Amino acid sequence: MEAHREQEAAGIREAAPNDTACVKICKATTNETAGVKIREATTDDAARLLEIYAYYVERTAITFEYDVPSLEEFKGRIAGIKKRYPYLVIEKDGVIQGYAYAGVFKDRAAYDWSCEMTIYLDRGARGEGLGRRLYEALEEALRRQGILNLYACIGCPDVPDEYLDYNSAQFHAHLGYTTVGTFHQCGYKFGRWYSMIWMEKMIGDHKSDNTKED
Repeated sequence: MEAHREQEAAGIREAAPNDTACVKICKATTNETAGVKIREATTDDAARLLEIYAYYVERTAITFEYDVPSLEEFKGRIAGIKKRYPYLVIEKDGVIQGYAYAGVFKDRAAYDWSCEMTIYLDRGARGEGLGRRLYEALEEALRRQGILNLYACIGCPDVPDEYLDYNSAQFHAHLGYTTVGTFHQCGYKFGRWYSMIWMEKMIGDHKSDNTKED
């Protein structure tokens, strides 16, 4: 959900709060119950993740991206994000049903305790609670990494249509996000103008002596 904006490898800073523990955190997040498994993504997952994402590019305004990226470009995005943030997938019976990751909120050092959230589920996997489980796992990994503020950039129609509805905003609201800003008719796709909202969730205490690990 932009919360669906795809993050390019370029522009990702080399340091973040506690990011030296990122790989360990992602591995610790892995869990498996009732045929459902959450684990760290790898570039070997790119083809399946791109298959999931392509539907949203071609058939929805959930992402404002126009063209499906190439497999190599998508692999590069995954690799770039994983240098700094968790990138998780959720499997059911051995098949990836969705993915979620964090990305740069703003590329300045003072923003290092904030990040932007993204999640996509296979269109046939909705209504099973997989999105909540995946997002909660990502949130826990980010909390352990020292992130305090989560942001979701979400396409929002003035009137729901066949390309975009309110489901993404409602999903985030159920998980404790609140709307903090609206950009009116800022995205143009499928011959229509769409607005965008920012939603926010705090997951840690803002102390005056917050510092990053070396």
